[in-house]
Amino acid sequence: MLEAIWTGLLVALLSWLAATLWRNRRRLSLLAVALRPRREVRVSVASLLRIQDDDRHLLVHSPYRPDSYGPLGGVLKYHPTARPDLDRLGFREDGRVDQRMRSDLRGFLPARALPRFARWLDAERDRETALEAMRRELAEELTEIGHPELTTDIAHLRFAHVRHVLEGPLKVPGRAFRQIRFFDVFDLHLDTPEATALRDALLTLAADPDDAGAVLVTSDDILHGRHDRFYVGPHAAYLIGPHRLRADLPPLR
Repeated sequence: MLEAIWTGLLVALLSWLAATLWRNRRRLSLLAVALRPRREVRVSVASLLRIQDDDRHLLVHSPYRPDSYGPLGGVLKYHPTARPDLDRLGFREDGRVDQRMRSDLRGFLPARALPRFARWLDAERDRETALEAMRRELAEELTEIGHPELTTDIAHLRFAHVRHVLEGPLKVPGRAFRQIRFFDVFDLHLDTPEATALRDALLTLAADPDDAGAVLVTSDDILHGRHDRFYVGPHAAYLIGPHRLRADLPPLR
């Protein structure tokens, strides 16, 4: 009788373990973090746009990191209807530099909630999709670098998915928490006159030495982290592959 009970418990445990691994098969690294439930982790979810000219990649100036450049794109936003789900997960927004960061999917979670947060992302409910965020960020960033005239045809652009990257968990220098980031990288589909015109305009802008809004950098620049006197953001490495080599430059607050 006792042996049957222990056998039943073992089967139940193995079944639960197998089901847990299957549900989280795409992101098994998150389970290792979740095993330390008292730890808090920082998460962010973002889209990046790759625009190339042979081995040169377009980067734009970051307003929050002087003399640094990174890919077009940015953090996804959640809708107000997501707040109950995020509250149940224990999500706490990161501190904002300005109001443009309101409702960003960037903040802190209890480690135990990471697998559930990843599944919430997969459901694509009550938040921007990666492509919706790409269009919004493209309009915002082109305006930030002083070229709102380039935003007129964004609604007609199409994008091709390049890769999904799960970064981390990584230790953050000088901080007690670890960080996990979800990236989707896209190419601009050059199948319309509007897309070709935008690409050509951006490459021309980046080649203009009198305009500091955009630059063209090589793959070696990205890996090295410098282009002339400018700093290249480490997440630019995801334009050329699934790995990065350097820690972030702290943003201005």
